[in-house]
Amino acid sequence: MENYITQISREDLDDLREAFSKIDIDNSGYVSDFELQELFREASFSLPGYKVREIIETFIAGDTNKDEKISFEEFVCIYQELKSKEFSETFRKTITRKDGIRSFGGVSGISSEGTQHSYSDEEKVAFVNWINKTLAKDPDCEHLLPMNPDDESLFTSVRDGILLCKMINLSQPDTIDERVINTKKLTTFKMSENLMLALNSASAIGCTVVNIDAHDLMAGKPHLVLGLFWQIIKVGLFADIEISRNEGLISFLAEGEHLDHPTSLSPEESLLRWVNYHLRNAGTKLIHNFSEDIKDSRAYFHLLDQIAPKEEDDYGMGVNIDMNGLNEPNLDERAELMLRQAARLDCRQFVSPHDVTSGNSKLNLAFVANLFNMHPSLQRARINGNSIEAANIERETREEKTFRNWINSLGVAPYVNHLYCDLCDGLVILQLYEKVNVPVDWKRVNNPPYPVLGTNMKKLENCNYAVELGREAAHFSLVGIGGENLNEGSSMHTLALVWQLLRRYTVLVLSDLGDGEKVGDHIILSWVNSTLSQKRKDSQISSFKDQLISTSLPVIDLIDAIAPGTVKWDMVKRPDRGTLKSADKLNNAKYAISLARKIGARVYALPDDIVEVNPKMVLTLFASLMGHSSKKANR
Repeated sequence: MENYITQISREDLDDLREAFSKIDIDNSGYVSDFELQELFREASFSLPGYKVREIIETFIAGDTNKDEKISFEEFVCIYQELKSKEFSETFRKTITRKDGIRSFGGVSGISSEGTQHSYSDEEKVAFVNWINKTLAKDPDCEHLLPMNPDDESLFTSVRDGILLCKMINLSQPDTIDERVINTKKLTTFKMSENLMLALNSASAIGCTVVNIDAHDLMAGKPHLVLGLFWQIIKVGLFADIEISRNEGLISFLAEGEHLDHPTSLSPEESLLRWVNYHLRNAGTKLIHNFSEDIKDSRAYFHLLDQIAPKEEDDYGMGVNIDMNGLNEPNLDERAELMLRQAARLDCRQFVSPHDVTSGNSKLNLAFVANLFNMHPSLQRARINGNSIEAANIERETREEKTFRNWINSLGVAPYVNHLYCDLCDGLVILQLYEKVNVPVDWKRVNNPPYPVLGTNMKKLENCNYAVELGREAAHFSLVGIGGENLNEGSSMHTLALVWQLLRRYTVLVLSDLGDGEKVGDHIILSWVNSTLSQKRKDSQISSFKDQLISTSLPVIDLIDAIAPGTVKWDMVKRPDRGTLKSADKLNNAKYAISLARKIGARVYALPDDIVEVNPKMVLTLFASLMGHSSKKANR
């Protein structure tokens, strides 16, 4: 590998080192697929989509040892290949651009050499303004808000963990039981507890937090804080932008259009179709991205005019969009006029005029998502003109959502929007195997781009290999499951495999008891009961189907046993004459799960899983607590 490095000049090598450190946003010494995609998502204002994909594919192919990480040496080899292509100069300008970027020093955890990370001022301003608006009335945040978008207050605001917890609940309501958040007499320990609660809860809603810990957030590391806030905000913005959760979106399909998997559209694709649905109604030019095509504000003016409530609406509050701004020749001034019209819809968020005219794709995507959430204007759309009936679209189940969030929290690429469609080429499943310590021979794996002829055959081969690994290396029970089942998106077969991957992942934390596959349910059950007995708790359970679990008392008692002083017993509801009301069961379950996350257990189970005594997810909850207790004892 050194031969490749010596073939370029010292000046070029120094430039590459600087570029590498900017892409390596988590300061790990490696570049992941996730970091590459984030880079080019932000950089798409200067590169057409097909060129971005081509560069990413070159990087993936350059991962010579297939460890899903690109070292600096591999990075140099890849750059050498890119250098011979027509877009090399554009690529180089992209990764070294200074406009809107601030740099700050740091020390690499891998070496003692100083490193440099960057963050976007535009993103900081956008996130501060959004947080100021959405949490303005929250009394628990009054000591932090409003933040000044022009200073570094965003990075110090996360120190006590309260703001992060509140933003998570804003994006996914009831994720955190706010009774568990420490809000008074905040010592360093209590702030660390809040940050642990926030990180584990963010993971549970699908955010990637594998390279972030409470110390990073308490130190206010800008690139990590911005990255986490963007993930949390995006979860909230995209929550309803999916056909199974918003049947009105069927209307943006073209007349007579048929999609094999309509729910497989990503939120980005859905938003693009939504915008074009309204632009088509306005009789104007369609757009293909949220970067180049929106720089002149033309599409935004017409979109605002289409979605603005009209006089005849039930609310009786009409807004007539002033379209005269289209005549303004200066694009920055035109963007400002457009944003003034957006403000009349209470939607002036995320973008400044410069963000529009420079084509900042991330912030423009957020701007459009907020427009959709506030004014979708699809309620009167005709939904039966397509080959898809609203009644035929299945909503995502709780189990599917839990599995999907777990997968995304591990930082797989690409991001999983739909559990079955996005796993049908086997690539995500193979990444999951490596996450649970099952070696994958990447030389046997077919990576995109696939050939025009035989595309599905290549995907099927990956799925066959995934099933083979499950049977022979992971020793999963995959009776009646073949690669074709995964390739076809069979829900029953896909869920069966993903569940076993999740179970293995969960019990892997029990490192002192084996390598995951050897930890049987009976070992976890025995640990639960012995721990409860040692602390003289009477909430013993006979199995993970024991109905006593529906009260959450065994879980809460266990948390009290392994983390004394954590439980506020006045918050816990006890049975009255042997029974507990359904509402009290649910409140106990919410409290128990947030407590578990607060003490450091990575829990993906939901309150309803406890109340309904879902044995699979109950097992993962107890296994996570067991793993946390084991790690704590070994410190």
